[in-house]
Amino acid sequence: MRPAPLLLWLLSGWTMLGVLASLAWLPLTAWLACGAVIAVLAWVDGWRLRRMPSPSVQRDVSPVMPLGPEARVGLRLRASATRIQQLRLHDLHPGGWAVRGMPRKVSLQPGNDVLLDYAVTPDARGQFAFDGCHLQLRSPWHCWSSCRVVGAASTVRVYPNFASLAELAGLSVELASRSVGARLQRRRGEGTEFQELRDYRVGDSLRKIDWKATARSSRLISREYRDERNQQVVLMLDCGRRMLAQDDQLAHFDHVLNASLALASIALRQGDAVGMLACTGQQQRWLPPQQGSGGMDMLLGAGYDLQAMPLATDYLAAASALQAHQRRRALVVLITNVRDEDDVELRMAVSMLAKRHLVMLVSLRELALDRAAVEPGDDLETSIRSAAAMHYLAERERVHEGLRREGINTLDVGCAELSGALIERYLAVKRSSRL
Repeated sequence: MRPAPLLLWLLSGWTMLGVLASLAWLPLTAWLACGAVIAVLAWVDGWRLRRMPSPSVQRDVSPVMPLGPEARVGLRLRASATRIQQLRLHDLHPGGWAVRGMPRKVSLQPGNDVLLDYAVTPDARGQFAFDGCHLQLRSPWHCWSSCRVVGAASTVRVYPNFASLAELAGLSVELASRSVGARLQRRRGEGTEFQELRDYRVGDSLRKIDWKATARSSRLISREYRDERNQQVVLMLDCGRRMLAQDDQLAHFDHVLNASLALASIALRQGDAVGMLACTGQQQRWLPPQQGSGGMDMLLGAGYDLQAMPLATDYLAAASALQAHQRRRALVVLITNVRDEDDVELRMAVSMLAKRHLVMLVSLRELALDRAAVEPGDDLETSIRSAAAMHYLAERERVHEGLRREGINTLDVGCAELSGALIERYLAVKRSSRL
């Protein structure tokens, strides 16, 4: 318990009376009597506060939150005392989160419930805890205040922002792909898996005409094909120090995770299975390819708490782990940030994977380096920085060209174009029947 402002004022007044008593302007017995009254008042009020029951608090919070948007948290307070309780409330949300609507002053009537809510904005992915609810109670005569923590702790998981995935789910594959920036070349009936028969259309190839169905119906009937289904896609994510760079207030790894989930959404709707291998140093997290409506939930659950670490990624160890886990041929999408010092190790790892799988190497560009390379050199320091950035980008492009000459499907994109480029190249691979 702590003394409230009223008790401090009473003690201050009693002290002033003591000064008057010392100057013989006030009888000493009167000063002692005032002190006794204040002591009894404070003791009785403190005793009543200790016996005062704490209100019960129930928290209504979603177990899963998206990163970025505000989330609402509801609180239900129920009075346990027979008198009106005046209190100050603060919910113990995860530290560092932006909060709106806390702390609050609440007046609890006996036998009544009070419902209130507030907003929090998660600032990182992972698992977090609400550690209870902090209450500051006042004694009946307002001489003391007591701080208590009530209510049960709640655990929440912060996922990547899946609101965009929900929007994609309501669109066709073509519209969803275009909405994230993929440039698709429209084709008609050139897949490898038979889908249905339909009326002949101008422009259809003669080899697509089903002559038996044409003879039965007395009109031209064409076969409609679709891209082959039941194939496998493995997202191979670099969680090393290269992904700690930031663009647009988000770490590169968060951009990679968002783009990977957008690609997974399209691939699952195409009937393919999607898996994931996350590589940090020599450690890996493996999720076997999942298919169907539950595949996205599995990917979100397996990757929501992944974080980029200040460690060098071992590409050879990651490639060996993938070869051991994934026996069936798959499209392996390796997303990293290629640098010239990776030339030898990365080539060996990609060559190992390419013996069994179709590999797509995605190299993420750093916006700060692109800006430095084109920055006008008005002074010596700026000119040196610009020349160094241009040299770095030239060496990086040399590694990319070497990989392309070896037949590796290589992309060099920035964070803003990553989702569209991934989906565009995936659909191109599907339609070319290379997998």
